[in-house]
Amino acid sequence: MHPLLLRTRARLRDTVKPVSAAAIGALTIGLLRATRYFDPIKTANLFGRITQKIGPMLREQKIGRANLTAAFPDKSPDEIETILAGVWDNLGRIGAEFAHLDNIWDLDPDRLGNGRVEIEPKSQKLFERLRDDGKPALIFASHLGNWELPAVAAVAHGLDAAVLYRRPNIASADRAIEQLRSVNMGTLIPAGRDAPFKLAHALQSGQHVAMLVDQYLTNGVDVTFFGRKTKANPMLARLLRQIECPIHGVRIIRLPGHRFRAELSEEIAPVRDASGQIDVQGTMQVITSVIEGWVREYPDQWLWLHRRWR
Repeated sequence: MHPLLLRTRARLRDTVKPVSAAAIGALTIGLLRATRYFDPIKTANLFGRITQKIGPMLREQKIGRANLTAAFPDKSPDEIETILAGVWDNLGRIGAEFAHLDNIWDLDPDRLGNGRVEIEPKSQKLFERLRDDGKPALIFASHLGNWELPAVAAVAHGLDAAVLYRRPNIASADRAIEQLRSVNMGTLIPAGRDAPFKLAHALQSGQHVAMLVDQYLTNGVDVTFFGRKTKANPMLARLLRQIECPIHGVRIIRLPGHRFRAELSEEIAPVRDASGQIDVQGTMQVITSVIEGWVREYPDQWLWLHRRWR
């Protein structure tokens, strides 16, 4: 191609890209704001139906099918497709619920069973101990059920939490989403080069640090997930090497009737090497195995749509 044409195409691409990003950002902002004016349950139902229709047309459908087939070789093609339909439904519902994060969490410990959220007495006691012991802690979660709600739940019940999150690539969408996330979600720490330092400082200050740990990281440590080798983000275990503290897992499962169940795991013992130091790879394997157990229970509520194995 002629150099002049190449330069013209590059200029056009550089011009169109910010305009496109701005349009997507504006659409995201408008959609989030508009969704807040509608009934959260009806909107979640609608978004779930929409994503079940659109999802199978996207390339992520093929990724999800391949992942599920590898993870569950004993399941039939029909069973795989049923799980995938649930995955898309869950994703759509999360999108609708995100706009209502400030009012979806309605758990009242003094009136259990009267709202959309339930918690078992065992998890309730664990949470109260975690909140009141005066110590920092590391809390991990996965892209299971509604993974945005644990941070809301923590702050709603008095847990001082710092939450690691990933910013959207589009700045305007990031600002709109951050405004929603800032409602009762604790200290928000964006992923980046300085995130480990900020998280370590939060632990040293006595805060509880929470993060999602179930996606592939190119420079991560080797772990096994559903019998296959993959990579896990070692940040949690590396933080534990600096500031030893309890580790707990949290999940919020979607139940029938537009309800949720919150569960907090018992303290999870890290793996140590011969010198007694935290074994980063071994500890991340323990955490990954816990998440695998969660996913096996509710495969249709986990985000199978990314390349977990590479």
